[in-house]
Amino acid sequence: MKRNFKLKYIVMMVAVVTTVGGTAMMVRAADDKAPATAKAALTVTTTRPASTDLAIKLTANGNIAAWQETIVGAEVNGLRLTDVRVNVGDIVKRGQVLATFAPETINAELAQQRASVAEAEASLAEANANAERARTLEASGALSAQQINQYVTAAKTAEARLAAARAVATTAQIKLKNTRVLAPDDGVISARAATVGTIVQAGQEMFKLIRNNRLEWRAELTSTELDKISIGQQVNVTTPAGTLVTGRVRAVAPTVDAQTRQALVYVDLLNEKKDANFPAKAGMYAKGEFALGASKALTVPSQAVVVRDGFNYVFEVKADNRVGQRKVVVGRRTADRTEIISGLSAETAIVAGGAGFLNDGDLVALNTVTAIAPTSKTPASTGVSEQKAVKTPAK
Repeated sequence: MKRNFKLKYIVMMVAVVTTVGGTAMMVRAADDKAPATAKAALTVTTTRPASTDLAIKLTANGNIAAWQETIVGAEVNGLRLTDVRVNVGDIVKRGQVLATFAPETINAELAQQRASVAEAEASLAEANANAERARTLEASGALSAQQINQYVTAAKTAEARLAAARAVATTAQIKLKNTRVLAPDDGVISARAATVGTIVQAGQEMFKLIRNNRLEWRAELTSTELDKISIGQQVNVTTPAGTLVTGRVRAVAPTVDAQTRQALVYVDLLNEKKDANFPAKAGMYAKGEFALGASKALTVPSQAVVVRDGFNYVFEVKADNRVGQRKVVVGRRTADRTEIISGLSAETAIVAGGAGFLNDGDLVALNTVTAIAPTSKTPASTGVSEQKAVKTPAK
């Protein structure tokens, strides 16, 4: 009896352990099948599109050239160049000496002409004295009228010879003066062909001078764009190095090229200090933008727009905190705002920054919702209205 009782007790204990173990395994299996809590891919700040004032601009390309480039040449002939005092890039003033020639030959000619002037003055003095004596004897009849006329004519002839001698001497003085090559105007030397020791001929080019260091941008516009341009209009020109230079429209070409159907618009580049290190240089090919005014536009932060596969996208934040990728068409851009032409409404909440790290359907955590409230003022530098950020707690 005792042996049977022990056997039954052991069988019951084994059954209880088996039942408890099976139950534990079922609970563990159920726990393994329970869904895990989803984690957010990114914590983001959201915003909504805002209506702002954006500048209307007309973009064009063209060459930068000197407003006027003066050629400085030699005015004397056959003289040796002894000194060159300027180089390319030097800023010069009107009347500044640029180069000098050997003056010995001209000095000798001038001395000879001065001697001729002195001789002509002496001859004139003698002729005047003879004519005066002849006039005093006219009443006495000692000299005939013909003889008196001869003395008077000789005096006038001597006077004419003196004038001619003085003119030749003046010419020699001008040649001596021209042995010093002077700057015809303020400006900067853009080219130099003068070399010390060379024999220069009259009219030979020695220097090129950009007058007043004044440059202009010659924009190439089509005939349909010309009616948008007015004199005095502000223009922003970007050099090939990316430097921004301000200019104003000075003139519009009176004709349109018959082959290209384009016309030139002349824009003065503002270099008030006449700086030789001005970022714009003659010969550059640059892009510029004409300011045509401003208009209302639906804009979002530029960081909110992502370019993928050649298309522009923003990420809409949905009610379940998941994002949806939306294709949009963009327009004008500023430093921090981008115009949305289509694909987005003003009420849609989108990711304001970090959109490049997201994919369609990602779960995000919201930081704050930023509503963009545009004001009426528009900064002149960007053409975008000032904005006031209003933060509201996340739902």
